[in-house]
Amino acid sequence: MAPKAPAADASESLPGLNGQEFARNMLTVGMKSQQLLLDFAARMGKRDGPIDPLNISGAMMALAKAMGEDRDAVLAAQTQWWNDVMTLWESTARRMLGGEAAAVVEPAAGDRRFKAEAWRENEVFDFIKQSYLLTANAMQEMVGKLHGLDEKERGRVAFYTRQFADAFAPTNFPLTNPDVLKATLASNGDNLVKGLDNLLADIERGQGELSIRQSADGFTIGENIATTPGKVVFRNRIMELLQYSPATDEVHERPLLIFPPWINKFYIIDLRPENSFVRWLVGQGYTVFLVSWVNPDAKLAQAGFEDYMQDGIFAALDAVEKATGVKDPNCVGYCIGGTLLASTLAYMAAKKDDRIHSATFWAAQTDFSEAGELSVFVDEAQLEALKAKMDSEGGVLPGSKMAGAFNMLRANDLIWSFVINNYLLGKQPMPFDLLYWNSDTTRMPEKLHLSYLRNCYKENALARGKMEMAGVKLDLHKVKVPVYLQSAREDHIAPANSVFKSTQLFGGPVRFIIAGSGHIAGVINPPAAKKYQYWTNDKGAKDIEAWRKGATDHAGSWWPDWDQWLSKLSGKKIPARKPGDGALKVMGDAPGTYVKVKAQ
Repeated sequence: MAPKAPAADASESLPGLNGQEFARNMLTVGMKSQQLLLDFAARMGKRDGPIDPLNISGAMMALAKAMGEDRDAVLAAQTQWWNDVMTLWESTARRMLGGEAAAVVEPAAGDRRFKAEAWRENEVFDFIKQSYLLTANAMQEMVGKLHGLDEKERGRVAFYTRQFADAFAPTNFPLTNPDVLKATLASNGDNLVKGLDNLLADIERGQGELSIRQSADGFTIGENIATTPGKVVFRNRIMELLQYSPATDEVHERPLLIFPPWINKFYIIDLRPENSFVRWLVGQGYTVFLVSWVNPDAKLAQAGFEDYMQDGIFAALDAVEKATGVKDPNCVGYCIGGTLLASTLAYMAAKKDDRIHSATFWAAQTDFSEAGELSVFVDEAQLEALKAKMDSEGGVLPGSKMAGAFNMLRANDLIWSFVINNYLLGKQPMPFDLLYWNSDTTRMPEKLHLSYLRNCYKENALARGKMEMAGVKLDLHKVKVPVYLQSAREDHIAPANSVFKSTQLFGGPVRFIIAGSGHIAGVINPPAAKKYQYWTNDKGAKDIEAWRKGATDHAGSWWPDWDQWLSKLSGKKIPARKPGDGALKVMGDAPGTYVKVKAQ
């Protein structure tokens, strides 16, 4: 009998694969993974506090109850899913036999997970992709049709159903992602070793919790971001006030005072020269003042809305008057900074205080009855868990917790794309100013954060006239100053429908516009970029659908429209002011010191 031929090395059928190197890398991956799991188990054993701080179990129980009570909807969804899967099997078999077949389902517009050619050209990967999409879509559609869920419950269930579907996408696993398989074979598994190193580094940076790195550290505040020339002219425990240097010989007499959100740092409106909103405003001839909120520690745990009104808005108004001699600047509030500004305007109206000439709101809400997906994080169980977490941290919410909630709103872009890039492909993230800013988090004072979530998101007290500050009941109908409301069509944090509701709350003249894109790009859209569009309706309307039907579409940035509105409210032109010209002395260079304080 002829001797049996030796078994061929598995790597012979995989060109370019070095079997020994691949084996070494897989051994390294196994050892590091084992240690990672042991460390994770040890951390879980020491973990205190609520097991389910997001109350996901409550949403899933509501889903299970509704499915049990609405068998017809469940059966219809299952039947439709099974029919679609059978159609997919038939079309895949036809392709494998050399025929052609149209796709049963396609990724949604803007879904970038399946852009590799293999997801279309390879029958196996195409089947995996389409079967996943059919299942994910069927889950979401069933949630939308189930009886027995009120709208808030339906929103929470739909949100967490989407999170589940996104997490289990085939792109997130090495064996079902063609890009990862290709990289693994090309590098003999070195990508997975590097990916584990990246994962361990992110856990170490997060002090035991995963802190996904979204951007390379190629930025320094004040050097290549937040570089518009200016000075710090005032500082207290809540904020620093920046006054920017003029870029024109003459400026409008009435200055502009901006209150950004304290949930993030202010330099989203001063990233780089080409997309800096601040630099553009200075170039239009405005004297720009901007509040840089403190990154709070335990000393400010009991600071609330009233403190941010007194030591934030009122202190800034006093400082601007000392610097310019003008007692009533035009003001801007962005996101939660806009909610604070609206609340303060209602307080001032009750007190007959006329120190604000006009108010502009960027992506800011006052009526939270349709507040978008952030509402899923606000129920009593979650608020109690949040309070327990802040108590354990000395009265502040770590910045990473707030960032995690925002990242979940766009999980595929802000979580899973980096899981694939950093951990499966073993790459380093690219330097990206917006994502660097997104990761540069701030802490939240306990009283301020809980009162905001309860008064606005949970009880909608500001819109209902039930909210109080410093003993004054707030009524937005008493606010008579001119108001400009900017919203964005794709904003999931402050939806345009929600922002529009403010048109029915303020008591003075209101201009409302909708910009293209979302919460950030919808606001930060310089005219030179020639991107997106915006809609106006000079006739107005009582509801958003009627407003949309009568709206006019304009190409490009909405900034010139606002400038035209604002300039009419900004007085005559005068010689340009420089920081330090008035009664306030320069305390240092912009962007100041508060913005450079890091937080976990």
